[in-house]
Amino acid sequence: MSVRKAHEVWIEQCEATQSIKLRFGLKAAFDYVVGEKLLNFANAASRHPEFGRQLPRFVAEVRRMFTPEEMRTHMARLEREQRERDANVPEEADPLVQSPAAAAERWRQFMMIKEFLTATALGTS
Repeated sequence: MSVRKAHEVWIEQCEATQSIKLRFGLKAAFDYVVGEKLLNFANAASRHPEFGRQLPRFVAEVRRMFTPEEMRTHMARLEREQRERDANVPEEADPLVQSPAAAAERWRQFMMIKEFLTATALGTS
């Protein structure tokens, strides 16, 4: 996939978020763009450099779409919901449940996105 394609992906997702926000509300919009699309994009970024190059722009656009308070509130809710899901995973091996390594990587990516979205300011290095 080209850089242009990765760029188009997050732009389309942000445009869809605005429609979702108007039609279904803030929670649904946040869950869509952060809880689903941004986390999936971060996962793709770990394997595909073109997504990695676009991730900061996607994060910056999400930061423009929600207030700092909205991001803190909804990230805390998503974190709480994820912890509850993880606590309720059955002991027996379920083929649909992520491996422990995959779950740990997903959690690491979630925490990275949380830091990016709730940081007072983003810097460059």
